[in-house]
Amino acid sequence: MNISLTPELEAFVQKQVESGLYHSQSEVIREGLRLLKRFNDHSEEYKLWLNEQIAIGLAELDNAQSLPAEGVRERVRSKAQKLMKKRV
Repeated sequence: MNISLTPELEAFVQKQVESGLYHSQSEVIREGLRLLKRFNDHSEEYKLWLNEQIAIGLAELDNAQSLPAEGVRERVRSKAQKLMKKRV
């Protein structure tokens, strides 16, 4: 597999190798891809949860049930914070 990088990205990769944290350019690219995959996996998890919450909210509205906006906002914020902590 061949990849093309912008000069800026190529310099970044080289700087990572020169720092001694990585032994090769390939190692830097693999690590970057692992991080991107983890980010995407958590993003998908969050999207699924958010869609479930939207469906629950719509069902509650259909049944004349409602929650104060602040309560909903706090539930979403709390869940987002938990997911962000998992990324690290």
